[in-house]
Amino acid sequence: MGIQIGAKPDAGFDDPIGMLKDCHRRIEQFLHVLCLVVDRAPGRPLTEEEAGAVKSALNYFRVGGQRHTADEEESLFPRMRADQGSATALKEIEALETDHRHADNLHVAVEQLYSSWLEGRALETEELQQLRSATERLKQLYEGHIRIEENLVFPRAAASLDRESIAQIGEEFRARRK
Repeated sequence: MGIQIGAKPDAGFDDPIGMLKDCHRRIEQFLHVLCLVVDRAPGRPLTEEEAGAVKSALNYFRVGGQRHTADEEESLFPRMRADQGSATALKEIEALETDHRHADNLHVAVEQLYSSWLEGRALETEELQQLRSATERLKQLYEGHIRIEENLVFPRAAASLDRESIAQIGEEFRARRK
């Protein structure tokens, strides 16, 4: 990603919750690409620029998106479960994990449909409708998911987890990226 003057730098491993938020911005950007291309290019093969953008987005979700899910499900959520006594907080985490499974299934469908399009042929009307539907459902899922995490779960984690736990989470994030 290019440098934008005045842009807030990405958070580091010393701020794992900030890293998760930064990842949300990338999810939104790459999802926007997938939604935009399906809306702008129906009935024709993708241009080189569109194909490159779609490949980058699909790769991001395949690698970065899966790592983000692991960061939450293997590092953050277990500590929150151990620390939170609230039934509401536990239900929120369960719902977020369910969202991850739904997103995984939608990403498989999006990847398959875009892969056909990337082979150089225009999608048939039915395939295009399936792709548009899958990308729109992903967009809706992520909008709600991110809102819950950023407004409820992450602030709760920042307030309730001690420095040592936050540092351990950051180190686990670092290990996943090696």
